[in-house]
Amino acid sequence: MTDRTPDSRAPRPHRHHWRRDLVELAALFCAVAVADGIANLVAHGPSGPLLLVASAVALLVTAAFHTWWARRHSHAPPPGGAPSSGPPAPAAQEPPQESPATDAPTTTGALWRMRTTVRDEPGSLASLCTALARARVDILTLQTHPLPEGGTVDEFLLRAPRELATADLTRAVARAGGRGTWIERADAHDLVDTPTRVLGLATRTALDAAELPLALRQLLGRCTIQSVPATTLSGRPNAGGDAPVEGVLEATVMRLRDPSGGAITVERPYLPFTPTEFARARALVELDARLGPRVPRSQDVLTLPEGNEITVRRADGSDLAAARAMHDRCSERTLALRYHGPVADADRYLGHLLSPRFGRTLAATTASGRLVALGHLLWDGDETEVALLIEDDWQRRGIGSELLRRLLAMAVEAGSDSVYAVTQASNTGMVAAMRGLGLPLDYQIEEGTLVITARLERARAGRRAESVLRQENKPVW
Repeated sequence: MTDRTPDSRAPRPHRHHWRRDLVELAALFCAVAVADGIANLVAHGPSGPLLLVASAVALLVTAAFHTWWARRHSHAPPPGGAPSSGPPAPAAQEPPQESPATDAPTTTGALWRMRTTVRDEPGSLASLCTALARARVDILTLQTHPLPEGGTVDEFLLRAPRELATADLTRAVARAGGRGTWIERADAHDLVDTPTRVLGLATRTALDAAELPLALRQLLGRCTIQSVPATTLSGRPNAGGDAPVEGVLEATVMRLRDPSGGAITVERPYLPFTPTEFARARALVELDARLGPRVPRSQDVLTLPEGNEITVRRADGSDLAAARAMHDRCSERTLALRYHGPVADADRYLGHLLSPRFGRTLAATTASGRLVALGHLLWDGDETEVALLIEDDWQRRGIGSELLRRLLAMAVEAGSDSVYAVTQASNTGMVAAMRGLGLPLDYQIEEGTLVITARLERARAGRRAESVLRQENKPVW
């Protein structure tokens, strides 16, 4: 601490009090003399009473003018630098001349999701919020995730000025004590509070068993989710296909027991999972286990150009026998174009494809109930694959295009950015169906295999516009 000597020029109270007393006494003598003179003038002058009345009127007018002036200017700001009767305030207590935190709040800007780890001690969160306020960042939502080893992971939804760079925001958080900071862009859908979002995901999971992987992905953010069967196609135990009932949490990987058999592996390399996130994921899996197998039974009857009626509905494991019978009626070329491998192994894939844990399947049946086509939407980690199998006698009738259009609507609803189809250049039916979607397509050929990827930005924008017009959010199936 630096020693400071008092300023010798500072005013000292009561230094000249005797001078003030003399001035007040002289003013009193003058007032008495003036009063005596006025009294003699009124009593002995020729117009004394008139002068007294005029003086009273002048005093009343002066009082009225002062009252009007005071009322008119009572809310005017005091002039800068006005003297004060008290001693001057210390410099440390003066308000700052300019502070970003006192500016008008930001009503428009970029939305960001941010997670950072802070010390578990009083004032740590306050320091972080103060740093964000100085950067003119508005905190929309906040979640805290306590860590068993100490510290807390704070998850924010922020609205920041568009000109604020992420590097500047990260440095501000680091100076306030945040570490391991992670930031990514958000959108208007993230404005829903966490309890509402979790209840919505639980509702979707309760209505459809195929929603569990999607619900986990939306609950935990950008991550890779894989369902590992308990056994391979050949019947051998699958590595990683088993998990304890309580699950396993290992930093960036969590493994949960799949109620339908096998395990669900969730991986997020860029950000470790917290115990709170692990508990939420396990609660969703337990809900799925209690409800058992379930598939929405919605269906749609289509009339083909030739007049035949086809019913399109969701398929599941109960359609396994009908799917195998359709395999028997398909030619080897049709099965080879669909499964890209030995035709004899085609039946082995059906159990996997019809399981709601690996995706969604649509079935097309005739009026007599005969299964003639299958369309699959498969969750492949963080990607989505579409595949079609049409019985030979029902090809080139528009069934594949109808199934593909509905599968893409499901992918848009699930939040997929794109879907891809694996086929061969000779499969002109599949290529034509993909082109008929009217979406941007990417083509990639590797060793005779054609991969067609459809980007869903346009379809997703159209679905959002349709949702706004209808003012509802009904699932496709």
